[in-house]
Amino acid sequence: MDKKLISELEEKARQIRVHVVKIAGMSDCHTGGALSIADVTAALYFHIMKVDPQNPKWEGRDYFILSKGHTVPAVCAALAMRGYFPEEVLVTHLELDSIIPGHACARTTPGIDTSTGSLGHGLSIGVGAALGIKMDEAHNRVFVLLGDGELQEGSNWEAAMSAAHHKLNNLVAIVDRNMYQTGPTERMMALEPLAEKWKSFGWSVKTIDGHNMEEIVATLESAPFEKERPSAIISNTIKGKGVSFIMHHHMARFNEERLRAALKELGEPIRDA
Repeated sequence: MDKKLISELEEKARQIRVHVVKIAGMSDCHTGGALSIADVTAALYFHIMKVDPQNPKWEGRDYFILSKGHTVPAVCAALAMRGYFPEEVLVTHLELDSIIPGHACARTTPGIDTSTGSLGHGLSIGVGAALGIKMDEAHNRVFVLLGDGELQEGSNWEAAMSAAHHKLNNLVAIVDRNMYQTGPTERMMALEPLAEKWKSFGWSVKTIDGHNMEEIVATLESAPFEKERPSAIISNTIKGKGVSFIMHHHMARFNEERLRAALKELGEPIRDA
């Protein structure tokens, strides 16, 4: 494993978390889930996916669908860092006419492929995109990032069955398994044994530590895991990762004191005005 690459991606993930925290210092934000996906998001946008920030609609790009659309601050941070738009725009989150919305919006934000927010739809969209790519005999890949809580919706399992039937080995589903929605996921509607569920629907499955960059990179690089199967990654994460006092919190808005404390935990220099 390229240690320099891993170190660079870890730093990108840290920067994504810093941006998320700064957004939460300006407006209401689904902070916990955005922090839990920072590592996977960094690996995808800065190493794995073929994208062109200067041409967001490039036909040769890999497609990314954020099914858990409420965690879009993390993805917008990655897009800004890649050069799709200026990083200064991020703090306009939720402002009128801002390109940084509360949920993923393809109409307003360069680099967002699909508008999401109503949970349970992203995988179905990804299956359709992957199937269309196959029919066109193209080589794009489709990555869908799902929340674990939204897997309680049956539409995901219809999509999973369809993907296996069509042998969509160009499709990768990543489950952000942070074990928390508005409450503990296993208490609200148990999902375990989750990996076995995906396997029973015909997917090839790997389970990883979603905060271990070496594991993330090695697993994503190895997709598809089998020649004629879609790939599922169960990414075990911690909601609110990086900021101790919002662990397992769904939403958070920081006052000045908490913002400074969060930035300190993330190792970000604090500059007084």
